[in-house]
Formats: sequence, C-alpha cells, structure tokens
Amino acid sequence: MKEILRRSITGAIYVVLLMGSVFLSSDAFDFLFMVFGLACLYEFKRIVRLKGYHIFIAYLALWWAFIYLVQNPTLIIVLMLFTITVDLALLVFLFSRKAKEFGKIQKFIIAVLYIGGGCIFLTMIPYKQNNFAKFLIAGIFILIWVNDTFAYLVGRTLGRTKLYTAVSPKKTIEGSVGGFIFALVAAYVLSRYETSLTLFEWMILATVIVIAGSLGDLLESKFKRVAGVKDSGAILPGHGGIWDRLDSLIFAAPFAYLVLNIFSYVS
Repeated sequence: MKEILRRSITGAIYVVLLMGSVFLSSDAFDFLFMVFGLACLYEFKRIVRLKGYHIFIAYLALWWAFIYLVQNPTLIIVLMLFTITVDLALLVFLFSRKAKEFGKIQKFIIAVLYIGGGCIFLTMIPYKQNNFAKFLIAGIFILIWVNDTFAYLVGRTLGRTKLYTAVSPKKTIEGSVGGFIFALVAAYVLSRYETSLTLFEWMILATVIVIAGSLGDLLESKFKRVAGVKDSGAILPGHGGIWDRLDSLIFAAPFAYLVLNIFSYVS
C-alpha cells in the first residue's frame, strides 16, 4: 500500500510537471526536455558504461542547433533519417539472441541519436508554422500514458500470453492489445478537442505511437537486462529514473514527427 501511494504521488507530480510546462510556455517546455534529455543521457551512459562527458556537449550543441538555429527542412530530414536508422538498428539488437557488445563510438552514436535525437524531435513536434501546438503534444503524452496504464491493468487482469519473456517477463500480448484499444479510444476523444488533425490522422498517430512506444519500452528493458539493473536511476521514487519514464516517448518521437510531416505534406 505504501509503495502504491509513493508511485501515485510521484506519478502525479511528473504529470503536473509535464503538462504544466506545456501550458505555461514553449520556453518552459523546451527547457524541461533539454534537462530531461541530459538526465536520460546520464542514465544511459552509466548503464552502457560510456565514460567521459563529451556526450553532454554533443547533445547540447545538437539540441541548441536544431531547436533554435536550424530552419532548413533538408537538414532536419537528414537528422530525422539518421535518428530513425539508429532506432531501427537498435531493434535488431532488441530481438537478437546473441550477446552484443557495443564499441565506444557505437555507444556515442546511439546516445546522440537514440536518446538525444528522440528528445530533440519530441521537442520539435509541437512547433507548426511558428505556432506552439500545446494540445497536440499534450495529446501525444496522453496517448502514451493511456497505452501504458491500460496495458498494465488489462495485463494484470486478463494477461495469459507472454509478449517477450527474454526481455520483459511481465508484459503480455493481452495487455498490449488492451493498451492499444484504449489508446484508440483516447485518440477519438482527442480528435474532438485538437482539430488540427482529423480523426483518421489521430488514429494513425496513435497506432504509430503505441507500436513505437512499446518497442522503445522493450528496448530500454533490453539495455537494463544486459547491464543487470532493474531501473535506469532512482530520481523518481517508485518509478526509477527519467529514462524509465521517457523510454516510450523518446523512441516514438522521430516516428511521430515523420508521420505528422507526412500529414502536412499530404494535406
């Protein structure tokens, strides 16, 4: 009971912090995810045993350049393609049964593009035509939270078939399907309030976010299992580290950004 209370309090503070930054100002949102990115990088480099602090300098330089300086769509597409390529390569690592030892340069590239690139594209998502689409990014957070919450609840009550025991023995196929269904329901509700996307586009976005987010969650679990640790950190009592909370969002962000730009191009 005490553990549930602690998790609930921490979760409520986390949600208020995220939503508060979104609706306070775009600068508050940018700053929060710059800091979250640094925290995730710290936890990642500790788990994969990447020494030195140059990774933080590279991330801050890339974050500052693409959030405030780079306006060239071609350069943004290049960064997005590099980020998605690294993410897809990490899926090979996720589903491989062979032990994989990354070299120092590989760890650096993964940190910059998987963690750093994910945070950068998550920060870029709400900026459309010089406007800050706060309800759009809030909706993406809600989709992730609804999927995670109902995947857990449905999995606990109806879960029988294990999803991927080699990495996450508690997750079930029934839970994943339940989370996806409720995320689609949430997408339907969101389409009534954030009309910059059609109902069909919200459904597509929800599908991409749920699939990519679930893979991101499993990927972080794989890194932790290889390292022999339960949580990426302990900054959030009852929840672990910042990377534990943002693993789904970080992996899903470049794919969501790609889908949203396809919507803009098609329309």
